Amino acid sequence: MLLTSIDPFVQEFDRLAQRVFGQDNGRALSQEHVVMPMDGIRRKDDVILRFDLPGIDSETIEVTVDRGVLTVSARRSEEYGEDERPFIRERAMGSFARRVYLAETLDSDKIEAAYQNGVLAVRVPLLAKAQPRKVEIHTDASAKKITA
Repeated sequence: MLLTSIDPFVQEFDRLAQRVFGQDNGRALSQEHVVMPMDGIRRKDDVILRFDLPGIDSETIEVTVDRGVLTVSARRSEEYGEDERPFIRERAMGSFARRVYLAETLDSDKIEAAYQNGVLAVRVPLLAKAQPRKVEIHTDASAKKITA
């Protein structure tokens, strides 16, 4: 497995608790409960993580890696004029973040990120030692003696 995470039971419990206690008629009660949706795609040589960040200014997005934890943080500011008062407010404002625990088979020194059309794509390559390789099988004449 390329991405590691905390206990799935705890994650599911947190998700359900956020759904039940974190919203009131579709409106978030707390900015702490804002979730940044993510897709993870495993390819031959790397992993691609795609985060939905619609309406976020790219200048406010930050991607950091510390001791095997990738953190994506972003901020959305209020967009109201002096004579404007919101009467419905469903879009999350403020700062929010998402953390992904990276496995040791990923090369956190070579992470790349790009933001386009409201989607942040983060590419995490596999370490060379983690990639599949073919093992040569020696036959009669070229066989090395393998002892246990």
